[in-house]
Amino acid sequence: MLFSRAIRLRSLKQGEALALVPYADLINHSPFSQAYIDAREGGDWLFSSGEEEVILYADRGYRRMEQIYISYGPKSNAELLLLYGFAVERNPYNSVDVTVSIAPRTESFVKELNDDSIPIDPLAEEKIEFLESVGRDSTVDFPCYADRYPVELLEFLRLMQMTPEDARGKPLKNFDYSRTISPANEASVLKSVIEAVTRQISKYPNTEEEDAALIKDKGMFRLLSYNQRMAIRHRRNEKRLLKRTIAALENQILKQGLDSEDLSRAEGSTLGKLLPGDEKKYGMKQKTALEDRLEKMGLPVDIR
Repeated sequence: MLFSRAIRLRSLKQGEALALVPYADLINHSPFSQAYIDAREGGDWLFSSGEEEVILYADRGYRRMEQIYISYGPKSNAELLLLYGFAVERNPYNSVDVTVSIAPRTESFVKELNDDSIPIDPLAEEKIEFLESVGRDSTVDFPCYADRYPVELLEFLRLMQMTPEDARGKPLKNFDYSRTISPANEASVLKSVIEAVTRQISKYPNTEEEDAALIKDKGMFRLLSYNQRMAIRHRRNEKRLLKRTIAALENQILKQGLDSEDLSRAEGSTLGKLLPGDEKKYGMKQKTALEDRLEKMGLPVDIR
């Protein structure tokens, strides 16, 4: 109840605080609104009264009797539903947490599995040390959005999908995981995300089509409580978001030519590989050997 009614005032004399502001908690949320509520010192343009007041700063001109919205913050529908009891149909901040887990195939791990078909990863121990050095675990949760997924997810998987053919004896810390390591590595990365998202969808007790049929049956849908209706809509939207993520990844694999069987490995090169569309998508250019050396020496890359 406190979180659904409290207003964060950032400009109080005594510092930022949560406050219960009468009527302010009745203003509805829009993720597209730039209007906000804050505190300020009272008075007119010439004299200050010394007292503080709460004011609503509008993001544009409003007509008489037109409803004004504020943003409760860049929250996903799951957060909105949990904190405020509603979800937004068109929410640019909506996301679904996807769990990605790749167990490093150390000799002891494979031995415990007692499965001869699972090979030992020669880089497993080094991968574990690298993850520990950056404060990561082999199981992580990443948010997937309707139109994007975090770069940190790709960086994590590029490390975990490294092979001896990529490293060729070079330390894993020498590679730049913000860039594509090799076509074969990137293909494994994107396919891993697809597998993780597919696994996430399979955890739901029913399908998106079943949710859609339930929503379409207005007579039955009205018999449910408000919270149940909101939960079903939210559940359906999560599945739709995850399916769009899979479609986008499959499209990326085709566009970048990563669906081939004989993709190349890095062969010890730490320069990375610029794939079709990477320059436009990430604003990157192919790294040269000189730029790579200067970067590792801690010197400025742009020497003009």
